[in-house]
Amino acid sequence: MKSAPLALFVVLLGTASAFAETGAERAACTPDVMRLCASQIPNAGAITLCLRENRVALSSACRTVVDRSDRAKGNIANRR
Repeated sequence: MKSAPLALFVVLLGTASAFAETGAERAACTPDVMRLCASQIPNAGAITLCLRENRVALSSACRTVVDRSDRAKGNIANRR
């Protein structure tokens, strides 16, 4: 199970443009991913969806990251 944190880091690093863009944002959500979405590792898209689906159970720091990501995604969609 020691590889799970490494896999999580790689997954979150790989989804930087879609979700957690900084090390601080990844760190804010890592505990929530391990607690709520560990079964989704290493599927980055599934982890992101899981976090959104469990928004009410997220830590305040991770919820801020998810909300910021959703707002940015909405702004991009509105430009099209």
